[in-house]
Amino acid sequence: YIAERYIVSSGINAEYGGHAEVVRVIFDPTVINYTALLKNFWENHNPTTKDRQGNDSGPMYRSAIYCMDEEQLELAKKSAEIYQQNLHDRGVTGEVTTEIKIDPIFYYAEDYHQQYLYKNPGGYCSMRGTGVKCTL
Repeated sequence: YIAERYIVSSGINAEYGGHAEVVRVIFDPTVINYTALLKNFWENHNPTTKDRQGNDSGPMYRSAIYCMDEEQLELAKKSAEIYQQNLHDRGVTGEVTTEIKIDPIFYYAEDYHQQYLYKNPGGYCSMRGTGVKCTL
C-alpha cells in the first residue's frame, strides 16, 4: 500500500477499533515519483473488493492509501477517480472502495508478521490485480 511511513502493521487504531495491514513504502522522489507508486498500487491489487484481498477478508484487509500530506492526498484521490474510469472502460462493474486519507500514525506489526513470505515459504500472497492498466 502507498505511504511514505508504512510497514506491515497490525497495531490498534482507535478510529477503527482495529488495524489495517499495510506496507511501508519509503521512496526517493528523484528516482521514482508518487504518481508511479500510485499506478503500481492500483494495478497490483483489487480495489473493488471491500474489506477483502484474495482469501483474506475483514476490515484489516481493506484497500487503503494513507497519505503524509495534502499534496499526496489530492494525487491519491485523483488517481482513484482515474482508475475507476479505467475499470469502467474495461467493463469492470465494481466500484473502487479504497480508503484514502492523511494518517501519519503507524504501529509496527508483531515480528511474526514481518517478512511473512520469507519466513513462510509455503505461504501465499493474495494480492492480485484486476488486469486493468492505470492510465496515470
